[in-house]
Amino acid sequence: MGAGPTGPVMDRDEVDRALARLGAEHEAIETSLLALQDHAGRRLLEGAQLTGVTKERWDTTEASITLLWSYFDAYTAALRSAREIRARRRWSSREDLVELTELLHGTSVTVPGSGSGSGRLSESFSLAGLVDRMNELYAASLDMVVAADAVWSALPARIDLLAAELQRTRQLAHSVGVRPGEHPAGDDLERITRTLAQLREEVVSDPLAHWVPAEGSSAPGGGRPDTTVYDREARALEEVRREIDAVLTVRQDAEQRLIRLRDVLSRADRTLAEARTARGEVLAKIAATEVPVVSGPPTVLQEQLATAAEFRRTAQWHRLSPLLESLEVKAEDELLRARESLTAVTAPLAVRAELRGRLDAYKAKVARHGLAEDPLLVERYDAARRMLWSAPCDLRVAEQAVLRYQHAAAELLGGGTRVPEQGGPEDRRG
Repeated sequence: MGAGPTGPVMDRDEVDRALARLGAEHEAIETSLLALQDHAGRRLLEGAQLTGVTKERWDTTEASITLLWSYFDAYTAALRSAREIRARRRWSSREDLVELTELLHGTSVTVPGSGSGSGRLSESFSLAGLVDRMNELYAASLDMVVAADAVWSALPARIDLLAAELQRTRQLAHSVGVRPGEHPAGDDLERITRTLAQLREEVVSDPLAHWVPAEGSSAPGGGRPDTTVYDREARALEEVRREIDAVLTVRQDAEQRLIRLRDVLSRADRTLAEARTARGEVLAKIAATEVPVVSGPPTVLQEQLATAAEFRRTAQWHRLSPLLESLEVKAEDELLRARESLTAVTAPLAVRAELRGRLDAYKAKVARHGLAEDPLLVERYDAARRMLWSAPCDLRVAEQAVLRYQHAAAELLGGGTRVPEQGGPEDRRG
């Protein structure tokens, strides 16, 4: 908007062009001011109980809007005066042109002081300078109004929707026993409720506290609403909802999970019982062997299983859920431990069975070659067999007997058969 400082006297054509330009600017300014006056954000700001940074900026903006209209009135009056002078006669006199030049280019417009601390009761502007000043005030006022309106348009509605979802989640949580003081998810719901209520109150009274200006942007309203708190609470509510869904799932399949747990623990008990029986058999049948002790089933798991059944009976789903998860892991570990115990105690029997199988395999081999009645082989076979089928069986001595039989068989078969090196049962198992 506007032109430069006072210079040479304008001619009639220059005056007409200046008046046309100023008239267009006047119309554009008036349109902008009316749009600002009717802006929904400005009307909301006028009727709101504001606090914080929004109240401070609105007080300044409200004064700026009032000053804008005063400036506009002064601009309108100056433009009207210039038009009246130009309309006095078709061919303006030099006196008219001098007056018009001063009015259009000089600092001839006097307006009330802005109250910005200068202490001046009035200020003088050229029309161009006055337009620049109005542009500055308008941009700052519009920026404030648009920012507040953007926050009010974005956050309260979203907060209300999240609050409605929060209420539904609270009701669902209550139905499965998730309550404050009894379950962490219940405490989280209480905290989210308080935070959302406080956030909504802040957004309504101080929207600019939740506005992030765009970096490097000079356009009015450049920026975005700050949704950091809202987003954090929305994620927290989603986590609580997943927790409650897990509790609901427990309510639906608790009986089947309890049945599976009883089955796993029962298999573990049977396996341990089998291991204890096998240990007695090993001690009776195998000599000079250390057999690990088999512990009994842990009573604490049965107690926890009984507690889980009681939680299900009394519909304490929020307590049943973590207990079932823990029990399922412990039950599988207990079954694995029982199987490992059975494997450990039956290892000597497996060694004896392997020696028996090897002895019979070599006997069948020499029989195919017609050497089954060889006296040396018969003697060594009978010796090894007595050791392996006697109780208690000394595995080390029995293995040596089997190896002697293998050596004799290999020699009679022409030395083409390789006999394993001697070694104890522990070597073989390793």
